[in-house]
Amino acid sequence: MSKISSAKKATRTAERKKLHNKAIRSATKTHITRVEKLVQSNDAEAAKKEVVVAISALDRAAKRKVIHPNTAARRKSRLMKKVNKTALASTVPAKTKTKKTAKKTA
Repeated sequence: MSKISSAKKATRTAERKKLHNKAIRSATKTHITRVEKLVQSNDAEAAKKEVVVAISALDRAAKRKVIHPNTAARRKSRLMKKVNKTALASTVPAKTKTKKTAKKTA
């Protein structure tokens, strides 16, 4: 434990910031996990709604310097990629198999 009063104050401040940042980081991860679960269950509409909340949480965390802005951008990009893939899969009908006709050469 430090003896100098300014060092003690810095320790207390760092502890408060650590708890605050941990809460923001945890909430952000929770939103991301919800989106990924919805993507896995192929619920495109709910995933689209939840991804907006997750992206907002990532932007807030980056703005408050809890996570690096590039990390937030990377996570947003990966989330949108997953959600768009799910949305595309739910709108496009499955391909039907067709028989290929073999051309005979003489």
